[in-house]
Amino acid sequence: MAVYTKFALAVFVFLISTIVVSATGYEYNGVKPMPFPENHFSHKFLPGFVAVQGLVYCKSGSKLIPLKGAVARVTCLTTRPNGYEAAPVSISSSPTDAKGYFFITLSKLVKDGKRIKECKAFLEKSSMETCKVPTNINNGTSGALLRAPRLLKSINLYSVAPFFYTMH
Repeated sequence: MAVYTKFALAVFVFLISTIVVSATGYEYNGVKPMPFPENHFSHKFLPGFVAVQGLVYCKSGSKLIPLKGAVARVTCLTTRPNGYEAAPVSISSSPTDAKGYFFITLSKLVKDGKRIKECKAFLEKSSMETCKVPTNINNGTSGALLRAPRLLKSINLYSVAPFFYTMH
């Protein structure tokens, strides 16, 4: 019986010490791991030529009609060379093509050493009088954050999900 009690006590001490060790965390030399920032790509734009692309449609029931001549807008927060925030800047796209495609270059926004910090794309203007009510599908009216860029040969190309206008 004494052997059983000593064995049970040894198991109990082992379990308690395991619980105590596991409850102390996973720091190494008292340094906690840094959390991975949410939506990290929207806060730091890659250097070089930067552009945004997307599509604009008219949604009529279950039909999607590409809107030729619609305009999108990109608004960006900027910082001065000293790191302080500067006034937000906006740029409108050229009218969309026959497939509803828009392309906006952001390089024009960076002047006087300012840096782009975070950008959102918006619906700005419909070209169709019968389909001019903007929707918030894919954050078309509240502002869509840009997706991670495609790194092409000479451009960092960001994208947004398609935007939609409706008839009512």
